Amino acid sequence: MAKQSLWKAEDIRAREKSFAQTLNPNSLFSGAALSRLAGMQRAHVSLARIPPGKDSFAYHAHLLEEEWIYILAGSGIAEIDGQDHPVGPGDFMGFPTPSVAHLLKNRSTEDLVYLMGGEDRPLDVIEYPHAGKRYLLQATPQGTEFYELGEPTKPFGPASDR
Repeated sequence: MAKQSLWKAEDIRAREKSFAQTLNPNSLFSGAALSRLAGMQRAHVSLARIPPGKDSFAYHAHLLEEEWIYILAGSGIAEIDGQDHPVGPGDFMGFPTPSVAHLLKNRSTEDLVYLMGGEDRPLDVIEYPHAGKRYLLQATPQGTEFYELGEPTKPFGPASDR
């Protein structure tokens, strides 16, 4: 696919994929990696939507990559460092490293739509406090590889893999 600078909304929507994370059985969201579509390699921005009653990922904290979230539409609950906070359009969350643990939950009747992004480093370490796990993420030409305590594993991926 040729990289292009401008992506129209209907073209972005057509490229959205569903994802789920096995560390959180309630995880289900769809999204498109906007920066990847445009060919960007140093910063990352994605459009994401969480359907009613679902969560984004598992409750997690990044140790190496900074992350941010900006709510576009809908309402939800942001669990940040053990506390729940209602969030809605125009709300911003920033997670400098090492970050506090966080998770987005949609308990409304409409999709929760947001932009998320941050650094795009070749390595990151992510902790999952509720699961008692820590993973090393390594970017490769084939995609991202995940290692738990030195053993390869895949904690999240397309929903069809579940």
